[in-house]
Amino acid sequence: MASLLALGLVTGTAQARPLKVAVLGDSLSAGYNLPPGQGLTRQLEAALRQDGFDVTVGDTAVSGQTSAGGLAGLDWMLGDKPDLVVVELGANDMLRGIDPKSTRANLDKILSTLKDRHVPAILAGMKAQPNLGADYVAAFDKIYPDLAKQYALPFYPFILDGVALDPKLTIADRMHPNGDGVAIMVRGLKPLVAKALTTLNGGAASGK
Repeated sequence: MASLLALGLVTGTAQARPLKVAVLGDSLSAGYNLPPGQGLTRQLEAALRQDGFDVTVGDTAVSGQTSAGGLAGLDWMLGDKPDLVVVELGANDMLRGIDPKSTRANLDKILSTLKDRHVPAILAGMKAQPNLGADYVAAFDKIYPDLAKQYALPFYPFILDGVALDPKLTIADRMHPNGDGVAIMVRGLKPLVAKALTTLNGGAASGK
């Protein structure tokens, strides 16, 4: 009887832990040149908690990260056993002119690994800059909708939607979001994350 009681207590504790969200991302998610608490991971966690979700969003995004770097670090990130992964990679591939075939292959491997390990994922897309040429833009921009369809993923088509090139929403480099820009990114991404967390909660609308 004592052993059964102890098992019940352990099981209850495990079920009661906060859900873990990991962002496999780059400087757009890492809060590049922003004050503490203003980056996407922190703002997303705060917004989800305000909605009642018992959740942590790990600071797993890395400034300068490419799709290849994200793939190389995937096993390390999964060691923390996240319940949900937001994949936000590719901007640095695009800025460096990396062949879109390579970016696609890396993202494909990331998503297939998450699928094989039964870790739900959300894909956040990126768009190529027009000055890279029509062929590059066409090849790069197809990566994200194609993979979202292939893996039947929740998909946010452009992580900088409503933010890109707006001087009021970006820092001095006009590339990275400021705190207000991040808030817009969070507002767009949060419904997908909240829906995934609700599913993980067995249909409950929040963690409370």
